[in-house]
Amino acid sequence: MENFTQVTIFTFSGLNESRTNKNIYFAFTLFLYLLTVVVNLTVIATIIIEKTLHEPMYILLCNLCVNGLYGTAGFYPKLLDDFLSDSHVISISYTGCLTQAFVIYSHALCEITILTVMAYDRYVAICRPLQYHSVMTPLTVGKLLLFAWGYPFCSRVITIYLILRLPLCGSHIEKLYCDNSSVLKLSCLATTLSSAYGYIIIIAQLAQATFIIYTYIQIVRACLKSIEQRSKFMQTCLPHLMALISFIIAALIDMLYSRYSTETLSPSLRNIMAVEYLVIPPLFNPLVYGLKLHQIRSRVFRACARDKVTRM
Repeated sequence: MENFTQVTIFTFSGLNESRTNKNIYFAFTLFLYLLTVVVNLTVIATIIIEKTLHEPMYILLCNLCVNGLYGTAGFYPKLLDDFLSDSHVISISYTGCLTQAFVIYSHALCEITILTVMAYDRYVAICRPLQYHSVMTPLTVGKLLLFAWGYPFCSRVITIYLILRLPLCGSHIEKLYCDNSSVLKLSCLATTLSSAYGYIIIIAQLAQATFIIYTYIQIVRACLKSIEQRSKFMQTCLPHLMALISFIIAALIDMLYSRYSTETLSPSLRNIMAVEYLVIPPLFNPLVYGLKLHQIRSRVFRACARDKVTRM
């Protein structure tokens, strides 16, 4: 173990093809980040201010938006700083790399967990409507949220601990940011334990996906029996389903990139594949919920109208 050199700095190659137009990329990235922050904060503020929205579905949506802000905070600021850098070698410290990996992957795990809890909430609301308020009590919602945030953070702490135990024989990452798989590829030793733990996390995510599929099968069955239930499905379940599909597609693309990336792909396409699940869901979720949920949309428009009248 003593023959290995301690890595203190990691370098990125993802921006090499973007240096000539870095001002354009910086402006576009800053616009995306500000738009993501604004739409998420708008939904969060609306839910917090409007007491009529203090219901389980909206509280869970608020947490989904908070998680979106958390995940993007681990990605956008560093990328924007890299675009402003005059250095031809983009780097990050060892501690910064592991911190970024922790934030990004705990965000991803928290996303699927919150979506799982939201699926359960919709299942109870549509399949067991008479029992909804007795099942989804404030205490139950609090416990579910504690699990939705606690489980991802605890699992990522274990992941980082396993990485810290590994000596590294390289420091170059073929991405725009640090992630677990990229760091593990630099290990001088076998990563059997880390890989086994990674498969356990994947199995847990598959279990969550199976649970979501089961709840929606039950929801669809219930909706076929009633026009009223069909209307409720279109209003409240459809946005959740769209958010879920968006996240799954983006996560699968990132997984394919991490495990099967190839030099035959252009650098720009590789970068898009690598960042899609960090860019699309945090921006897409509040927009689709804001557009689809009448309660959110009407209150945002009402607040904008009040602000316009006040200025006049």
